[in-house]
Amino acid sequence: MSQIAFEDLVPGTVMTFGGTSVSADAIVAFARAYDPQPFHLDEDLARNTFVGRLIASGWHTAAIQMRMLADGWLVGSTAMGSPGIEELRWLKPVLPGDMLSVRQTVLGRRASQSRPEMGIVRVQLETLNEAGEVVMLQTNPLLMGRRDPGAPIPDPRTADPPAGQPDVAPGETIEFGEHTFAADEIVTFARAFDPQPFHLDEAAAARSHFGRLAASGWHTAATWMRLYVASRREAERRAEESGKVRPLYGPSPGFKNMRWLKPVHVADTIRFATVPVARRASASRPGWDLAFSRNTGVNQNGDTVFSFEGSGFVSSAT
Repeated sequence: MSQIAFEDLVPGTVMTFGGTSVSADAIVAFARAYDPQPFHLDEDLARNTFVGRLIASGWHTAAIQMRMLADGWLVGSTAMGSPGIEELRWLKPVLPGDMLSVRQTVLGRRASQSRPEMGIVRVQLETLNEAGEVVMLQTNPLLMGRRDPGAPIPDPRTADPPAGQPDVAPGETIEFGEHTFAADEIVTFARAFDPQPFHLDEAAAARSHFGRLAASGWHTAATWMRLYVASRREAERRAEESGKVRPLYGPSPGFKNMRWLKPVHVADTIRFATVPVARRASASRPGWDLAFSRNTGVNQNGDTVFSFEGSGFVSSAT
């Protein structure tokens, strides 16, 4: 069977794949590595939180979805990565024992104007639990190699929509940590969640448009989360020491406009920052607000490699 290429992803095509059981041990292991919030770490601790029980990190769900996408068809295709995520929403918690699958719908496609050997395919990915409920909804472009760069494309729909930004004056930029990406950790994450050749093998990466081994975008995002949680814990400690009200944090309902702007290569050091842009009272959860932010990762050369618009619940009293 020939590898899946741009020409095979016709708008309207629906594919289903996956079948991954999520264990409590896997939830805790991922949380310890990347998202150590109490409702991801321990059932007893989780009972006294916003959520009330142990649930998977949303970043874990995204990483599992990526692995199912890779196993379902992406590895061995002409895929060339993705420039980012238009929008991702975490709609329902993923619980220990849930069986996850993915339903992919091709929304549209277009040829690249600057690189005729490549096309851009826009897809919607629905991660489903065993009850058929959508637990995560994602829309993003995929970069796909074309079999025949000179052939006309019959479906002209969907140029990627512009990446909107909230019309809000940003607050102070808060830098909260940096991380240097090592080859072994890039490969370890890729083996678990994103086994595309340019994340797994230096020789294969050299033959790709990345040029050399590059971290999965989800690895960069998960590292952002780990450092962000560490910075919040430090803020909580300082609040307690000064006698202020300790902030409480809930989960995130999702994010928009995630952009992987440049590859993160071996030995790159990425500095992460967040900028608060807005906050409003939650209509569904009294006593809680939704806080909105712009978030970035910048490498040692001053290049922004990663950005997204985030949101999350925070207690109204802080």
